[in-house]
Amino acid sequence: MTDQITPIDAESTIGEWMRHPAGVRIIAGMAAQGGISDSALRLARNVPLSRFLSAGGPLPDGMIDHLVSQANGGEAPDDVAHTSWTEVVTRGRFDGQTVIVTGAASGIGRAVASRIAREGGRVVAVDLSEDRLAEFAASIPEAEIVPVAGDITSDESIRRIVDAAGARIDGLANVAGLLDDFSPIHEVSDETLERVFNVNVFGLIKLTRAVVPFMIDQKQGSIVNIASEAALRGSSAGLAYTASKNAVVGITKNTAYMYERYNIRINAVAPGGTLTGMRPGAVSAFGQARLDEHIADAPLALPEALAASITFLLSRDGININGAVLPSDGGESVY
Repeated sequence: MTDQITPIDAESTIGEWMRHPAGVRIIAGMAAQGGISDSALRLARNVPLSRFLSAGGPLPDGMIDHLVSQANGGEAPDDVAHTSWTEVVTRGRFDGQTVIVTGAASGIGRAVASRIAREGGRVVAVDLSEDRLAEFAASIPEAEIVPVAGDITSDESIRRIVDAAGARIDGLANVAGLLDDFSPIHEVSDETLERVFNVNVFGLIKLTRAVVPFMIDQKQGSIVNIASEAALRGSSAGLAYTASKNAVVGITKNTAYMYERYNIRINAVAPGGTLTGMRPGAVSAFGQARLDEHIADAPLALPEALAASITFLLSRDGININGAVLPSDGGESVY
């Protein structure tokens, strides 16, 4: 009697493909062709094949179907069992609520906005790209999504965001952010400091400052700020990003204390590695070499997994949590 080989498909994880006798050869071939290291594959072990490949941009038509057929001996498998996490929507969790989400056109912000919209919330979706916001809104036609193309560092944009929200604002997810170039303090430029702090710190402050008075009047509200693993350790990014995300933690704790009596909760989520496509451009060789010495083996998360943590804190399910910094990093912060 021979062991039956478990079929794999596009939603099977990289780890499942690597454990499959034919799948491992296909992944190894793609990695060699694309210059993907073994460590990168290990970090992506919980990411479905379709998401891993599409992270680099649009794929040729039929490419994934061809790979699946090749792995399964020319067959298209049915009823493949998956071990990966699957998002479960809680219907009605945000019914009657208006929530502002920044960075909503892609990555974690889009996943948060999508989750809230599918759970009944009215979402004011904010991003720089009008086209990508329109595409996002069209992807959930049954939901109430109000796209606002704007820059959170601009006072005029903040006025339009608040006007779009209307008379009541129940939640705010400050997701929009910028990476730095990994430069340490002896190399960091004024331009990098200003660019990163303008969005990650001052933009967050300006929008929150505009939203909090609504919540004071309502005597309730929930805000979630996106910090980072860089707020928990010094081996994650350059000086500018690390300092900005530590500032986000300070903003979270101070604001949580100041408005606790108004039933306003302010928390932060600190993501680890996430499959967002967000990458720095030119980087400091000094900083990159030093950061490469930090070895973490926690797997990359999907944006939807971060959205699960963020929407938990935003929703009334997080009622007893205020001023917390939640590491949502697959354990990366313990390395």
